[in-house]
Amino acid sequence: MKNYRNAFYLALIGNLALAAALGGWWWRSKRSAVRPQPIVASAASPQESAQARSEPTAAAPTETPLAPVQIPPEGLQSIGVKFGKVERKPVQDEIRVTGTVGIDERRVAYVQTRFAGHIEDVFADATYQYVRKGQPLFTMHSPELVAAEREYLVARQNAKRLSNSSVPDVAAGTRSLLESSKERLMQWDVPETEIARLESSGEAAEALEITSPVSGYITERNALPNLMVQPDTRLYTIADLSTVWVLAQAFQNDLGRIKTGMPATLTVDAYAGRTFGGRVDFIYPEVDMATRTVKVRLVIGNENLLLKPGMFVNATFQVPMGTQVVIPAGGALQSGTRQVVFVDHGQGNLEPREVQLGPMVNDQYVVLKGLKEGERIVTSANFLLDSESQLQAALGTYMPPPPGAGTAAAAGTAQASMEFSSTPAPPQKGENQFQVKLKDAQGNAITNAEVTATFFMSAMPEMGMAAMREEFRLADKGAGIYAGSGNLPSGGSWNVTLIARKNGQVAASKQLTVNAAGGM
Repeated sequence: MKNYRNAFYLALIGNLALAAALGGWWWRSKRSAVRPQPIVASAASPQESAQARSEPTAAAPTETPLAPVQIPPEGLQSIGVKFGKVERKPVQDEIRVTGTVGIDERRVAYVQTRFAGHIEDVFADATYQYVRKGQPLFTMHSPELVAAEREYLVARQNAKRLSNSSVPDVAAGTRSLLESSKERLMQWDVPETEIARLESSGEAAEALEITSPVSGYITERNALPNLMVQPDTRLYTIADLSTVWVLAQAFQNDLGRIKTGMPATLTVDAYAGRTFGGRVDFIYPEVDMATRTVKVRLVIGNENLLLKPGMFVNATFQVPMGTQVVIPAGGALQSGTRQVVFVDHGQGNLEPREVQLGPMVNDQYVVLKGLKEGERIVTSANFLLDSESQLQAALGTYMPPPPGAGTAAAAGTAQASMEFSSTPAPPQKGENQFQVKLKDAQGNAITNAEVTATFFMSAMPEMGMAAMREEFRLADKGAGIYAGSGNLPSGGSWNVTLIARKNGQVAASKQLTVNAAGGM
């Protein structure tokens, strides 16, 4: 029984130990299953890091490239190409502006009285009536003026009567009173003629005649019969139009060349063929936000009163610019952000050249950079040449003229002619026979020349084809005939350049296009 009990305890302890071991194993496996795995950062290359940090930027817009073009003289004539020369000569620019005639504010006078009263008779009774200096405008009755004149008469009588008084200071006092009463009349702008009349007649005037202080036109009238007048009442505005202002509108880009005191020539549609002279008096320090112009004030003499306020005028300023390089205005092509001129190198070889232009003066552009005096440029049909130049640049078909190609044309020598043919005609992919007939300007055969035929086909990236160029030398067969064989690697459109040299000089050159049969 005792042995049985011991065996039972041993078995129980063993089972408990086994259960504990199994439980520990299960707990460790469960924990390892949910343990988070470490994050391993992948190392990026410096280029990738920089690319990741950089923001995508849009490519800057670029102008379409241009390539020289070669067009036969008859082709240039057919599209209307004309030529001009680059010149160096004295240049005088013109600035033309428009403006309106205005009243010279320094020649405006106001008519007011310095005492109260009422108007009786009005003589200048219409706006824009012309009046002369001293001409009567109206009459006015003023109790204040009548009282002041009577005081003056009394003071004058007392001064006469007491001038020999034996009482000290009496004579001096009466003279002082007389002077004060007369000074009062003068401060009220009572004319000297009225004071003289008052002294001679001894009676105060019931109505005072008011005259014009200047000669000019009445631009404002408020004087009416029986109108009560105070010293602050403006009765007339009179403008002297013998000198007027012209308020011209000048653009901002012309302001740097307009100076105070600069002379100007004005024309008015109302007086065809007649000019008026003036000068710049003031440049206003403000830009009109609507028109982006600045007012320039001109002073114009107007003795004959031909210029009327509000009249529209044209003004011209002459601005000397010294000696400059200039080209005809038609020779410049404004192409996007660049300015292009086609320079003629002879034999129809035209070079597109970027230039920097200044202002346009009398249908000519001032050239700041890019051209030299004496060069020959195209002055018409520039847009057609620009399109052809861009096309050749895009296709890569242009082959620059060989050295000396323009020498004969520049010297006025006629170029030889070239006739091209092939067997088969048209040529095909593979082997072909090419022939060129070479004649001078008189139609005579040219022998002992070196003739080459260069075939060029531009690249076709969409078809996976690179540009192809094949050059063949043609042998002299006599009588001006040059022939040879050549293998074209592909059919399609080929640009062919023929060049004939003799004695180291180019005798003739020609460009044409042929369509070869066969696949690519």
